[in-house]
Amino acid sequence: MISHSIWIVGNSRSGKTTRLIEHFSCWLSSKNYDTESFYTKKQEEQKGGMVPQLSYLQQTGTGVLILAANSENRRALGDKIVTTTQGKYPVRAKTILGFFQDEVILFWPLLIQLLHLKAQFPVRLRPETEQELATKLWRSQLDAATLQRAGVNEYRLVRRILDLLQLAAYSCQPCENIAQVLQTSLQEEFIDLEPELLASLLLDWRDFCLSRGLLTYGIITELYSQKLLSDRTYQQYLMQRYQAVLADDVDDYPGVARQLFDFLLDHNAVGMFSFNPQGAVRLGLGADPNYMEGLAGRCRIEKLTQTPLPCLAETLNTPMLELVTEPMALLSLPDTVQSIQTTSRAQLLRHTAEEIVTAIKTGQVEAEQVAIIAPGLDAIARYTLVEILIKQNIPVESLNEQRPLISSPVIRALLTMLALVYPGLGRLVDRDAVAEMLVVLSRKPEPPENISQLPTPHSQLSTHIDPVRAGLIADYCFVPHPDEPKLLPVSAFERWDRIGYAATKAYGEILEWLEKVRSQQQQRLIPSPISLLYLAIQHFLCKDSNPPSDQMAALRELLETAQHYWEIDTRLKQTIPHSPLPTPNSPFSTVAEFIQLLRRGTITANPYPLRPVGPSRKAVTLATIFQYRSSRKSHRWHFWLDAGSPLWTKGGAATLFGAPFFLQARLGQPWTAEDEQQSEEERLRRILLDLLSRVSQKVYLCHSELAVNGQEQIGPLLSLVHACTPSEATITQDLTGV
Repeated sequence: MISHSIWIVGNSRSGKTTRLIEHFSCWLSSKNYDTESFYTKKQEEQKGGMVPQLSYLQQTGTGVLILAANSENRRALGDKIVTTTQGKYPVRAKTILGFFQDEVILFWPLLIQLLHLKAQFPVRLRPETEQELATKLWRSQLDAATLQRAGVNEYRLVRRILDLLQLAAYSCQPCENIAQVLQTSLQEEFIDLEPELLASLLLDWRDFCLSRGLLTYGIITELYSQKLLSDRTYQQYLMQRYQAVLADDVDDYPGVARQLFDFLLDHNAVGMFSFNPQGAVRLGLGADPNYMEGLAGRCRIEKLTQTPLPCLAETLNTPMLELVTEPMALLSLPDTVQSIQTTSRAQLLRHTAEEIVTAIKTGQVEAEQVAIIAPGLDAIARYTLVEILIKQNIPVESLNEQRPLISSPVIRALLTMLALVYPGLGRLVDRDAVAEMLVVLSRKPEPPENISQLPTPHSQLSTHIDPVRAGLIADYCFVPHPDEPKLLPVSAFERWDRIGYAATKAYGEILEWLEKVRSQQQQRLIPSPISLLYLAIQHFLCKDSNPPSDQMAALRELLETAQHYWEIDTRLKQTIPHSPLPTPNSPFSTVAEFIQLLRRGTITANPYPLRPVGPSRKAVTLATIFQYRSSRKSHRWHFWLDAGSPLWTKGGAATLFGAPFFLQARLGQPWTAEDEQQSEEERLRRILLDLLSRVSQKVYLCHSELAVNGQEQIGPLLSLVHACTPSEATITQDLTGV
């Protein structure tokens, strides 16, 4: 029988997604489909073999499962399908984890019966709350001796253990098998903790969550693969609902996705898949491209060999790979590859920014056509590049920048305000925090002529109380106390006339507002700390105009995080008599724990909306390698920062501990030093091929002899730096001796 499933394989930007959508449109518009109901699941002979009944899809918008690798690609895929089909077909694209989550929540009553759980609506734990609860649950077992054997701090160890549950679920392994996989995968000299201990901790965690209706990504995936997909009732639903599956970039999917695809294909569903051999961006985060590639044997393979858009891959792939694999090769790169070389990294950041400014000012390239890509971006590099470019009126967009909430002064000010209003939190307040709060909350209203203008990121806001006056007020008017810290009137400062009229008036308004909400809180007129945060934001920050977009995003993130935190707290309080967690010491301990959670530098989930409405900003793109490759973007000019860094071969934060142990091709096999070296070489090859496919005009290799820590940089791309043409910035530096 001829297979009607399609496997589209091609390199980056070869048109795989476009071809996938073309096949989807042809299926919808084909005149060969029978008009019988989709639910009959009948098939009849048509020209060329068996053709599925898809007419019902056009009538109800159901029947096709559309999947993408990540949220950003999901939105882009949905938009492209709607545009191509002219909106005639209602499309709802999902990520594979988003699909699992929807199915688990939809069939929660069935899971309650299968697992004999308490009947309660499930609540998904966000990563920061998952980390917090798991730490409390395991603290008695993760003592100092255990942490010393592990060689990492408590936060990192808890994160590693939780990641093991997720990796096992991705590879279709139940939680009970984790100990066996670790026992055979880890060599004896690398075993820091007993695999049985890790497995028992995860079993306790899973039971704790399920008994309270709490779901994490790892638990959701395990429930779907181990319980739902093997249940006959759910299988009937799946066969009736989905007659086709469209999955883009399956090289970034976990192995459990193939379990779903195999089931659908076994029951006469038609599959459309795209696969990138040089992709595997999420390899190390649970993706299993080699296992997913096995689906090709069930499909008609369509290879895309030509790139419809111009790129440097055709001319640079071969020489660059030869120079990397054989550094002694006597090759030179064309003028499309240039180098910026300095001694120190500070010089490198400055020269790189100046090169971009010169190119944009002279009209060689537009800002939105430039990307700065680095294996890792520390705060100093990010700040330096952004400040230099913004001072030249060149905006910068950081891709999916993950920064702790506490890094925002507005967030720190609001947390200080919470500690001043609720009793028993005085130890969380100090003079410096109070001074900063006074500066932030004394924001001046925007002039009428500026209110209609949209705020931009990094725009400066004027305040009534400057840092010097705020420091004086905090020194003389702040009274520390473990239970009830307070602010005195400005007259408590003998020389309060030095504060000035505007600052005195603003301080008086802040003091009056704090006294009012403290009184309302004592009378229980404020339902929760979330309501207090809303009141403070409305009164101080959004009274006359909206804050800049970066502050607005931080405020949304804070409110969403707080809402989730108190939702979980409410659920846990319902089971306090049977809870293994420590009992709260005071009625406001949750507020204290929330403040401490954020002050530890926790990175929370990105707030909604996830992307701005309207056209994208014309800005220089700043991203790490993982962020850039995940976004599937392309630019005319690339600046590869820290080209001599050894981090180009390392997975870094994009690799979870134990990820290689759970790949299907080597499940439970020992991971040796040779395996690690081969993995790094393959990762570097994929990165080079992928990035060269995403640049069309010029590549700058930006290299400093010394890294931030002063060590000499001798990474794998150093041979490329020596084989290319120095830029004018490097030549000028050599001539002047700077």
